[in-house]
Amino acid sequence: MTLWENLTMPDLEAQRQQTQTVILPLGSLEEHGPHLPLGTDTFHAMEVARRVGLLRPVLVAPPLFYGMCRSTREHPGTVSISGDALRTMLLAVGREFYRQGMHHQVFISGHAGGTHISAIYEAGEQLLAELPEVRVAVVNLLEVLREVLAARPDLVQTKGDSHAGEVETAIMMAAYPDLVRGSAPEEWPKFPKYVLVRHKRRYWPGGVWGNPAPATAAQGEAILAAEAERLALVISMLEESGDL
Repeated sequence: MTLWENLTMPDLEAQRQQTQTVILPLGSLEEHGPHLPLGTDTFHAMEVARRVGLLRPVLVAPPLFYGMCRSTREHPGTVSISGDALRTMLLAVGREFYRQGMHHQVFISGHAGGTHISAIYEAGEQLLAELPEVRVAVVNLLEVLREVLAARPDLVQTKGDSHAGEVETAIMMAAYPDLVRGSAPEEWPKFPKYVLVRHKRRYWPGGVWGNPAPATAAQGEAILAAEAERLALVISMLEESGDL
């Protein structure tokens, strides 16, 4: 595995003779209940990227911890940026990656908010329009997780599990056990359908969406391994494809 920030200048020159692929882990600085760290989404993306780096030659760029968080914005610790800010950052970094010879760019997000993912897609599309040889993949880890669970439904017990629940707790237990503070009560948000609400914590006080109780480190390890394998396949397709 090659972390961009750990390289010297000659290291980078040597590495780009081996690969034109860079992975940028994305996530958020966002509440994850009383038991998981605020960086959980980003840590998830970092860990999957790290594991892919052990499977194939890629550069793993330093992560971007800031994203768009709508439903959790009132919770302590959440720092949400605008879509314009996220797009601007991704465009600037993507252009610089390209200038450094990284023509295959993989944006992998552990935060799956709809507006957040849309901003990443928009940035990727603009990079395609601007840079003639660039190839971009946008990977929402929630979608990858759904693919993993479709093949291995035994990996999760909680139906409808989501934010800071069984899956994310298991992943953090496997990858960052020192940052996990026990567990948390089962919780299911009750936002009104269609109607936007100003006081979001009234409808989601604890910040958990699911049930963390069944989570195990072994379960998290199996999920992470399967996600990394699927991302490696995406990168293989990106590198081997022609002008898409």
